[in-house]
Amino acid sequence: MLEGYKRQVVRYAQQAEREGLCRHRSGNFSVRDKETGYIVITPTGMDRAEMLPEDVVVIDMQGRVVEALTGKKPTSESMMHIAVYKARPDVGAIVHTHSKNATAFAVMNKPIPAIVYELFLLGCKKGYIPVAPYGRPGTKELAQSVLKPLEISDVALMQAHGVIAVAKDLKEALLRASYVEELAEIYYKTLTVLGHEPDVVPVEELANWKYPSSLSI
Repeated sequence: MLEGYKRQVVRYAQQAEREGLCRHRSGNFSVRDKETGYIVITPTGMDRAEMLPEDVVVIDMQGRVVEALTGKKPTSESMMHIAVYKARPDVGAIVHTHSKNATAFAVMNKPIPAIVYELFLLGCKKGYIPVAPYGRPGTKELAQSVLKPLEISDVALMQAHGVIAVAKDLKEALLRASYVEELAEIYYKTLTVLGHEPDVVPVEELANWKYPSSLSI
């Protein structure tokens, strides 16, 4: 069932591991099938390097297991994925990572401002990457905590936890999570050198940017 989506989940979960966005079985990934409404999601407590498509679990929007070919349980963060899909019908995929620099800002409960214009690629309507308040992993409280930040952004830090990124597909969601980590690293280095907050790109500038209609000089 939904074998193509299972292969995608494995591919991008393993890519996140290689790129250092997730370590030690942390993080989780899912994609939603529009036709059935089913969610194809990573299993809990499994090394991504060993993960095969048949290990990926299919659940419905109530969290019930529809298919688990190798008997694996879905990630403990399934409630968060379901809550986001219900709140954001436009979202087709979710990536949750524990990348080091971004998680450091999540620990500090510190939003990341628009230090470079690439922030506009992340759907940050207020001109910064917001922080979702702390919720215990695997709980309804955590699931609910990310919903408000994701009303104003397609990415968010999760206090004392990590990063969540949403998009129409897994490739784009992982790209956004990667951007968050890169922005966090740039922000950290800038703060370290300057010793104070850097200038930021105004939210109006972010909102008005678009690909140029002509490339002639």
